[in-house]
Amino acid sequence: MTPTLVRRHSSQADATSRVDRCARARDWSEIQERMLVPLYEAVYERLEVGSGTRLLGLGCGSGLALLMAASRGAAVTGVDHSSPERLALARERLLPDTRRTRAREGTRLVEGSPEDVGAASGAETPAYTLVTAFEPIGCLAGDSEGLGGLLRAATPLAERGAPVVLAGWGPPERCSTSSVLRVAGRLAEPLRGTGGWRPAPRDELEEVAQRAGLKPDGSGRVACPFGYADTESAVRGLLSTGLFDAAVSATDRAQVDKELTEALHPYLRPDGTVWMPNVFRYLIARIP
Repeated sequence: MTPTLVRRHSSQADATSRVDRCARARDWSEIQERMLVPLYEAVYERLEVGSGTRLLGLGCGSGLALLMAASRGAAVTGVDHSSPERLALARERLLPDTRRTRAREGTRLVEGSPEDVGAASGAETPAYTLVTAFEPIGCLAGDSEGLGGLLRAATPLAERGAPVVLAGWGPPERCSTSSVLRVAGRLAEPLRGTGGWRPAPRDELEEVAQRAGLKPDGSGRVACPFGYADTESAVRGLLSTGLFDAAVSATDRAQVDKELTEALHPYLRPDGTVWMPNVFRYLIARIP
């Protein structure tokens, strides 16, 4: 999915600079983001997220996961440093114009890092009872390193023993989208090591948690199929993740669109829709 938790390499930045950032953010929020709703629901149900929850969402993007938690009664804070355009969409969802409608109580959105959340909160703000990092790792070189840094910065803001949720792609053999993402890896071959796609390593979530000083305390797998109205929507949604940025930089957008469309053909159904079954994994870790 989108690498909002990852420090961008130069090739990714070059590719992203050549796209309409607002259009990409809108494609993410309108097409792609909903694919992870089953993951959000499974985690919130397992952890009994509700009115007593104070949630800090890392890499909150356009805020769908926060909105779902807020609808359960949780007080939510979102932080994102990589996409002001997505964060603007989150504000539209969670902090509407109070002249027309009442903003959700207990909701805060911060552009920046977890340190910025702490600085803006002040000592009087209660510690968070749940930290989520729903941006799945396991497909982009360097994404685990970026996540580890965010976790180390965020854990001082949470209560001792609070759960921290990490998410990742499941095994490639359980994710139909892996075959499509291989297009990104192949086209980005000239820029190997600069943020291109890679297969998800086994036990990567546990390794990231342990390096961040967290104690793993359970995990789960959730079916998150990617379904699109047509091939054009599928291409737009997948490009909005940022996983093809290195491929665009190494070739060009037209080439990536062409090969991505071809890779989607096996998942095209008779009615013109695209359907790719996937499994995502989450880890619950605790702050010692």
